[in-house]
Amino acid sequence: MSSFLYRLGRAAARARVLVLALWVVVLAAAGGAALLANQGTDDTFAIPGSESQDALDHLKRVFPEVSGTSAQLVLVVPEGHKADTPAVRAAVGQAVTRLGKLDQVATVVNPFDGNVRGAVSPDGRAALVAVPLKVQLTAVTPATKAQLTAIGHDLQTAVGGGASVHAGGDALSNRVPKLSPTEGIGLVIALLVLVLMFRSLIAAVMPLVTAILGVGVSMGLIYLATLVTPISSTAPMLAVMIGLAVGIDYALFLLSRHRDQLADGLDVEESVARATATAGSAVIFAGLTVVIALLGLAVAGIPFLTTMGVAAALGVALAVGVAVTLVPALLSFAGPRLRPRAPRKRRRTPRRAKPPVARWWVRTATKAPLVTVIVIVAGLAVCAVPALGLRLALPDNGAEEHGSPARDTYDVVAEHFGPGYNGPLIVTADIITSTDPVGLVNRIAGELRQLPGVASVPLATPNPKGDTGIIQVVPTTAPDSAETGELVSRLRGQEQHFLDAYGTRTAVTGITAVGIDVSAQLGSALLPFGVLVVGLSLVLLAMVFRSIWVPVKATAGYLLSVGAAFGATSFVFVQGHGAGALNVTHTGSVISFLPIILMGVLFGLAMDYEVFLVSRIREDYVHGGDPHHAIESGFVSASRVVVAAAVIMFAVFAAFVPEGSATIKPIAFSLAVGVFVDAFVVRMTLVPAVLALLGRRAWGLPPWLDRRLPVFDAEGDALVHELRLADWPGTDEAISARDLRLEDDRGRPVYDGVGIHLPRGGTLVLHGAGAGALLHTLAGRVTKFTGDLKVLGRVLPQHSHALRREVAVIPCRRAADPGRQVAEALATDAGLIVLDDVDLVLRTDLRDHLRRLLAEPRSRSGGPVSFVVTCQDPDRVADLVPATAVHLPVRSAQFAEVR
Repeated sequence: MSSFLYRLGRAAARARVLVLALWVVVLAAAGGAALLANQGTDDTFAIPGSESQDALDHLKRVFPEVSGTSAQLVLVVPEGHKADTPAVRAAVGQAVTRLGKLDQVATVVNPFDGNVRGAVSPDGRAALVAVPLKVQLTAVTPATKAQLTAIGHDLQTAVGGGASVHAGGDALSNRVPKLSPTEGIGLVIALLVLVLMFRSLIAAVMPLVTAILGVGVSMGLIYLATLVTPISSTAPMLAVMIGLAVGIDYALFLLSRHRDQLADGLDVEESVARATATAGSAVIFAGLTVVIALLGLAVAGIPFLTTMGVAAALGVALAVGVAVTLVPALLSFAGPRLRPRAPRKRRRTPRRAKPPVARWWVRTATKAPLVTVIVIVAGLAVCAVPALGLRLALPDNGAEEHGSPARDTYDVVAEHFGPGYNGPLIVTADIITSTDPVGLVNRIAGELRQLPGVASVPLATPNPKGDTGIIQVVPTTAPDSAETGELVSRLRGQEQHFLDAYGTRTAVTGITAVGIDVSAQLGSALLPFGVLVVGLSLVLLAMVFRSIWVPVKATAGYLLSVGAAFGATSFVFVQGHGAGALNVTHTGSVISFLPIILMGVLFGLAMDYEVFLVSRIREDYVHGGDPHHAIESGFVSASRVVVAAAVIMFAVFAAFVPEGSATIKPIAFSLAVGVFVDAFVVRMTLVPAVLALLGRRAWGLPPWLDRRLPVFDAEGDALVHELRLADWPGTDEAISARDLRLEDDRGRPVYDGVGIHLPRGGTLVLHGAGAGALLHTLAGRVTKFTGDLKVLGRVLPQHSHALRREVAVIPCRRAADPGRQVAEALATDAGLIVLDDVDLVLRTDLRDHLRRLLAEPRSRSGGPVSFVVTCQDPDRVADLVPATAVHLPVRSAQFAEVR
């Protein structure tokens, strides 16, 4: 990966104009196509397979009048007056007639009709006109909304006497999140942080430009996707929020590495290529973890959540693509202007320098590491306690802004009728076999009225065909309360009773029931999703750091961060503490998919910080061997970038809180808290303390696991190793090896200290206990070794797969005619041929054939071919190999040089 990114970065730097032009064209094409073809967002929360959704789908076919969205007109007369008067009845009747003539209105329920119950408030001051529509919320036209509002205004004028009419309901709600100037504060803070960090306006602006471009492309593609699939209004806003945060951070990582390399004197183009390969590898790792976690939202089995995860993952993927292509091009445009200025020398005698804040911080955290760990774990555990009361629900009109028609109507209904009228339930009954459908529906309604938690049953009627009955059940509590969820369970518990008593099947549905089912399914998906995320983090970090304790520590820290974020969110949005300061208009519950989104996004960000911080610590430990010094030096070198990245991400998320919609606000708040806790408390305080406690035990895998676990080079170490060996050994050799070592499952050396210089066309004879393992190492088949090794000009183990195409491995123990296989390898232009157990070739004709081939090692194209052979006894192959062949016993530290 790092080698590919190195070439990609160099290519982007050289073709900077083309790369920039392509991204601008992509942005224009995506934006233009979205403007022309987008179908708008769809906030219909469906959950296929649930009882509520199946019943709702059935109602759309047999009783369409009650399956669409609805509006409400609520008439309220002043205190001391009654709504049920002849004058008011006449005015309401005229309004009902006008409402019934609107194109999208299915029917209108007159509150004073003799068959309607519960449409006049208990205090007699309010009357509710229900207006079911034929269409879903997304299909309600602006003309219909305007007409509903106008009729409500006319009704208020007709009644007079200080009466008020509120036009609201779902049809007049506006839950689509919108960007406001407040969100720009996050970008301003990001710019200030970047200016302070880089002391360069060019360097500070570059991450913002690239992040905004990536977000623009992702938004265009998301809205274009509405042509083929419904997308909720939350998805684009979530993609903007996450895309901006990660886009700025990913560009920051590359830019920081590039400037460090320029300060070391590296050429601009070479520095761009190396920064893309090293920091770019970490960016791809971080982006990959976020993308996988977001795509993992599909485990909930809820379509709208899956599309939301895909949309956010698209934003992250584009941020990664921009970081490894457009950012290198812009770095090339900037040229040497990004090279940091050398600090001016002070003439006066300097005072004793104080240690930097980062050094003081890490020393404080590791001075008494056990105390640090106990304090942080206990503190975060306490912060997570409010999470036990976290309630999940889908947003309703009670979450709309104060002063909006939908919110005012919601509050008036709750005040005069009770909170349950804002979220009525619908019980459907299959009455096709009944000879008295009206009587059957009324008997069921009568029993439902007796259930605890039922405020009223205002409507019970069969459809026009007489095959399905609907019964409207109004709870005594609000739609998002726990008691309403219990009532739904209680109603469903009566289904067997109604089947036994009346022979009819019933089901509970309605928007409130769908929301309860969605919340329940999302809650049940948290455990498998958490297992997926935790398992993924353990495996990925073990691949990166080759350690057991580092992944365990990182995953435990991630869980602490998630718990603290859940606790803070519940403390504000459920319990209501500080809600006014954050402009929270509705408390008691948070949107159902907040926990699973928080877990997914924070997982990727936590792994991001873990990689950038711990990789520097590990690098210093590998080079120096002192774990405690490595913690301090690695922390000091990495903390500046990690702090800047965390502050920027916190600012971007926090900027969406004050003016964000009811859907986005709690998500942004929880992400801001999660990022702050994870970066500053967990990664920069708890992690150094845990590493200090573990010492050398923090690093290393059991050998058997180390060999089976793939390597993920998240910091480009492989490329650094390859560049270091670019000019080594100085001559064109077939094999160059230095200090090779391979260990078995128990950590014992199979071979150690091996050094080889084999020219092209030479022959090397290996014998001894480790000969076979060394032969397969040179052939690119064994990759878990240490030391420096180049075979046919390729650095191993980075290019083992490419080398295998140029190397022929012939096991003489099993080969019927090794000479024929050698000839075939020569015909395919193999550059290296290795023969294992060549001393087992005993037949005279086969040995003669093999001897002739080894004596003239030329491929079909005429190039020199090198041989490596193994044997048990060198004397038994003396007649086979050329006289110039060098014998290398593979037992301990050996060095062979072939001239």
